[in-house]
Formats: sequence, C-alpha cells, structure tokens
Amino acid sequence: MTDGFRDVISRSTVLIFSAILAAGLIVAGWVLGSQIKQTRLADHYVTVRGLAERTVKSDLAIWTINIQASGDDFNAVLAQNESQRPKVLAFLKQQGVEDSEVTIAAPRMIDKDAREYGARQANESRYLVTQSVTVISPNVDRISAASQKAGELLKEGVLLASSQSGSGALSYKFTGLNKIKPDMITEATKNARAAAERFAKDSGATVGPIRQATQGLFSISAADAGSASSGENGFAQQSPDASIMKNVRVVTTVDYYLEQ
Repeated sequence: MTDGFRDVISRSTVLIFSAILAAGLIVAGWVLGSQIKQTRLADHYVTVRGLAERTVKSDLAIWTINIQASGDDFNAVLAQNESQRPKVLAFLKQQGVEDSEVTIAAPRMIDKDAREYGARQANESRYLVTQSVTVISPNVDRISAASQKAGELLKEGVLLASSQSGSGALSYKFTGLNKIKPDMITEATKNARAAAERFAKDSGATVGPIRQATQGLFSISAADAGSASSGENGFAQQSPDASIMKNVRVVTTVDYYLEQ
C-alpha cells in the first residue's frame, strides 16, 4: 500500500468521524433543548376545575303497591288477600298501565304465634299476609298520575301495607346517563380551559397543552321540590328517586401548562 493511498484513507476516516461527531452534537443539543423546555413547562402550570350540569327527565318509573290482609283464620286471610289483588290489577288497567309492565310477587305469610321471640299482643291478629304488585314503566307521567289516585283502592276495600320504602313506594330513575356523558365531559373540559385562560391572562401567560386531567364522578340529584327525607343533623334531604326531574352534574379537574 502506497503512502498516497494511506493518506486518502486517513482523510476519509477523519471526515466520517467528524460527520458522526457533528450529527451527535446536533441530536444532543436538540434533546437537551427539549428537556429544558419540558422542565420549564413542568414548573409552570395551573390546576382548574370545569363544571357541567344538565336537567333531565326520568325515563323509568317503579311503583310498588303492597297489599295486606290479616286475621286469626288462616283460610279467611288467604281469601281476603286473593280478593284484593284483582281490584289492584283492575285499577291499574283503568289507569292505562300495560299488563307487561306489572309484576306480582308471591304472598308472604307471617304466623305471629310461630315467632321465636316476642309474644303476640292481645289485639294482634295471628296471621298477616302481604303481597307486592310492582309496576315498571317508561311512561313516568302516566304512573305519576295513577299513583295520585291510589286512594280509590282504599274505597274498594284494598288494604295498603307500609314497606321500608313507604306505602305505595314510587321511585323515578334516569337510565340515559351514558348517552349524555361524552357531551358533558366535553363541556366540563371546555369550561375548565376557560377558567385557565382567565387565570393565564391575569398572570401574563398563555395556556399550553393539558398536563393532567381527572374526570370526577357523575352525580344525580333531585331538580325539583318532590319529597324530602330526614338526613343527618335533622336537616331535610331530597331523595333523587322521589323526583321526576333530575340534575346531572360532573366536575373535571385539569392541569394546564402555562407558557410565558
């Protein structure tokens, strides 16, 4: 190998090494600059909350009518119960309730003399039969109107029993939450950004991209007066299920980067 050929190879090696070194310095500079920018962004951000609310109408009504019969003669109590159920079904049909919307539970019999504890009072009947007739309907207005006429059952000799939810318990549900969730989240996020922009304007900065976002839980509460139940400390609390109109609410928490 001649000296001239060795010189050519040497010069080529130096050029290649220099090119690689230059490229490395450029990449390192870009990475370092990006890291510095991210560090600066990480030091300047604002946390804001965005609220979205909707007033919606319940789309499902659940009405439970509890029939009661009592006495000391077993067969007579069963007969009394049997005579009341057709009256309830006829009443519901008169109110426009569909047969497919009605469910009849099996009767529940209590023999008070067979209880393991507590003797039957002198004025108490030995046998007690209760039976539930439940209406589940998407026609909330019709069921609401029918429940207000439940007094007609008393005139027909139907004895209505109390339950844990109250006599003739009626509740309203809203089942369309998943349909309105996306729009409400978008609205809440939009309101959060508006709050961040107001903050940024006051501090002489501009709002950058989202650093972190957290979606709060959706809550459903009563939107009108309806019925109230006693809550903690004796204050009245509105039961969401007692109201046809409901208020749906969600709060999102968002961190936005602030750029100077």
